[in-house]
Amino acid sequence: MPPLRKSVLVAILVSATALSPLAASAETITGALAKAYQYNSQLNAARAGVRVTDEGVAIAKSGWRPTVTGSGSIDYTSTHGQGITRNITTGSFGVQINQTLFDGFQTKNNVAAAESQVKASVESLRNTEENILFNAASAYMDVIRDRQIAALTEQNLQFLTEQARAARSRFEVGEGTRTDVAQADASRATAVAQLSAARATALASAATYHQIVGDEPGKLKAASPLGKLLPGNLDSALAVASAEHPAILATQHLVDAAAFSVKSSEGALLPQVTASAGISDNYSHSVPDLTGTNGTSTSASIGATLTIPIYSGGRTSALVRQNKESLSQARIQVDVSRDQVRQAVVSAWTQYVAARESVDANRQVIDAAQLALNGVIEERNVGQRTTLDVLNAQNAVITAKINQASSERDVVVASYAILSAMGRLSVDRLGLPVTKYRPEEHYNAVKDKWYGLRTPDGR
Repeated sequence: MPPLRKSVLVAILVSATALSPLAASAETITGALAKAYQYNSQLNAARAGVRVTDEGVAIAKSGWRPTVTGSGSIDYTSTHGQGITRNITTGSFGVQINQTLFDGFQTKNNVAAAESQVKASVESLRNTEENILFNAASAYMDVIRDRQIAALTEQNLQFLTEQARAARSRFEVGEGTRTDVAQADASRATAVAQLSAARATALASAATYHQIVGDEPGKLKAASPLGKLLPGNLDSALAVASAEHPAILATQHLVDAAAFSVKSSEGALLPQVTASAGISDNYSHSVPDLTGTNGTSTSASIGATLTIPIYSGGRTSALVRQNKESLSQARIQVDVSRDQVRQAVVSAWTQYVAARESVDANRQVIDAAQLALNGVIEERNVGQRTTLDVLNAQNAVITAKINQASSERDVVVASYAILSAMGRLSVDRLGLPVTKYRPEEHYNAVKDKWYGLRTPDGR
């Protein structure tokens, strides 16, 4: 082939490879996290839960607003006596307005408690987001690791198949023993079972990936640890986690909500003042009219009511005590959250350090094991080693490579775990190519709404 035509053909092949669907569809860990952030059903359910909590503020604020009710009634009566039939029709239609003037500060404290509940739910949502992003990163790396293990196991099977064939050939020419053949066949059979198990594990990891990310894992690119986003030492990580982790912040807001609930329940012991105004139209028609009462009349009323609670059967006191116990529980839960976060940070940090050291060590193990395998094969060929020695050396190589795949996965996952345990595994810090969900938009749309059945998104 002329050199020019050969160069053109090579260029076409390179271009075709670069533009192939497989290359174009290779997924990155950033893309997978963005999909999980958008489509994960658990995360979307948590967002819906925050929207439910938002309405609690509007419900609490309704205690400050008037209530308007309309009423209407109509009656028809027919009586017969002394040869006279009398038909009477009466009706009444009116409007009543009630306004609470003072309720022992219950509405004020209910609103404050509802606002604290919203803040807690927002922090809980942020915690859920970080957990989902971490789970997505872990699932991504699990697929890569398990695919690598399946590929290594398949390579091992190919090697052992060749060793079994070579052992049988040497036995046929009298240079080997039946034991060598049996050992090679046993190792090959074990590799077949290991390959089946490795492929099953890879499929299971792919299913978990689909559950979290919402898409099938195609060709996945190798990922790097988040070293640049991590603090310099464990103490710094613990300090950040204590101040910023959403699980801790959520429990602190729940303490505020519980404190306002105590004040609200105590408000039921104070006097209550309500004002009311109403207007009604009364109608009466009688046939025959014996009393001269046919016609209509209009009446209006306005007034105020003072209610002083004296004894409620112990219910109000029990509610106060119950809410105080809830407040105590909420304060203890803050300490529980702090302990859990601290444990998560320390665990993730130590795993990250250990995984990095394991990666470096496994590289040396692989090089040494591969060199030893090559030497054992050469020695076996000159009769200084047995087939079993070759099989053991090959097993050492495969084990080292599998350990390396696991260590590389552990380094990346541990770095994401540290960021998650610190409360910083967010869309902004990771730079995910996705529109950030902002719960405050729904809250601002409903917190002061006086009426309307449609949700802000039109449902």
